[in-house]
Parts: sequence; structure tokens; C-alpha cells
Amino acid sequence: MKDKSENSCLSQKTNQGISCSVKDCAYHDGINCCTAKVINVGPQNATSSVDTSCVTFRLKSQS
Repeated sequence: MKDKSENSCLSQKTNQGISCSVKDCAYHDGINCCTAKVINVGPQNATSSVDTSCVTFRLKSQS
């Protein structure tokens, strides 16, 4: 059974299959989904998940 936050990522505004918990990102939808049209993960020479980061991240404005 899928949890509520996973099901909510199926809206047209979210990037299906991408879970994101970075609440300070401008693309975070407030649940745990990414609204960026495309994401980029890097760097190219990573050898484990610890070495990677979302290059698409943009700090949410604090207005």
C-alpha cells in the first residue's frame, strides 16, 4: 500500500517518481515531491550516494 505522500506526487505539477525532503528548495511542493520539470544530479565522478547532490536545487525565497 502506498502512503499518502507518495500518491500526492502523481499530480501534473510534480516530477513523478522523485521524492524530495529538502523543504528549503524552491521546487519542493511542501509534501515531499519535486516540481522541477527536469532534475540534474551530480557530480559525474560520484562513487556512492553520499557523493551526489541535486544540482537543480534552488533556495526558496524567504519572502
